[in-house]
Amino acid sequence: MFEEIDLYPVTCEKLSAGRSNREVLEAVIRGGARIIQLREKECSKGDFYRMASVFRNITAEAGVLLMINDHLDVALAVGADGVHLGQDDLPLAAARMIAPELLIGISTHSRRQALEAQSGGADYVNIGPIFPTRTKEGAGRFLGPEAIPGIAADLAIPFTVMGGINDANIDQVLSQGARRVAVVTAVTQADDMAAAAASLRERIRRAAG
Repeated sequence: MFEEIDLYPVTCEKLSAGRSNREVLEAVIRGGARIIQLREKECSKGDFYRMASVFRNITAEAGVLLMINDHLDVALAVGADGVHLGQDDLPLAAARMIAPELLIGISTHSRRQALEAQSGGADYVNIGPIFPTRTKEGAGRFLGPEAIPGIAADLAIPFTVMGGINDANIDQVLSQGARRVAVVTAVTQADDMAAAAASLRERIRRAAG
């Protein structure tokens, strides 16, 4: 099912214009998204687990993939479809040993990191940040859309792109071959989140032909 993904919404409650993560989830499902990543850096593990449990119930009923950011234990505890890990999180090899059946995505910031993740058994990699972004503290360096083809050239696994992508610049990443686009504020700060998700999905699908 991951191969069918186009828009990959990611949550961040503090950047959701006063809406809750649950409201974001329900909106992106209305907008047709087939996946969501629960990412919340500013809550306790207990609160995160309870939020993930709610997300699992809703996504299971809707037939939407649930990815958990960072927390492999929570992903396993709630029966999520996968976990997304950063470069400083639990190493891929350890995560795969603990959870051989889970989808595992890895954040990468260079061709070397992307190829290492692929050879290590990642199911997909994320390439970014493409543009300047507010969701990553201290992420002063960004790759630019022109970096996408060089990083993706030797990837046999799916890749997503992320980082500051929105309605105004999405065509720049699509023209460089991206077909799975991860976003936060392009959806979470839209007046109509469902409509924003649907519009971005349509842009991606048109580019894919």
